[in-house]
Amino acid sequence: MKRSLSALVLFGGLALVSLTGCASHYGGGYYASIPPPPARYGVQGYAPAPGYVWADGYYAYGSGRYDWSPGRWVRPPRARSQWVPGQWERDHRGYRLRRGYWR
Repeated sequence: MKRSLSALVLFGGLALVSLTGCASHYGGGYYASIPPPPARYGVQGYAPAPGYVWADGYYAYGSGRYDWSPGRWVRPPRARSQWVPGQWERDHRGYRLRRGYWR
């Protein structure tokens, strides 16, 4: 029983590693070997209520491809918070996603 459970855990871990494709996780961001497509732009509409801030969409990378994560209206966690949008940056390892955050 222990042996088959160990094999299942090992196989599951190897399957997970193979599904990540060319991306690797690094300190709050991901590296990809190919650049992201150009950002999408569209109508964002009106805030659902006063105090909401628009957080731009971005391309997330996983399973060997980029997927668009659309922008949305969000409520700041505290008064006078500023949203810093995420962005893809190029460096010696490839392309790294720095996720957006509140400042």
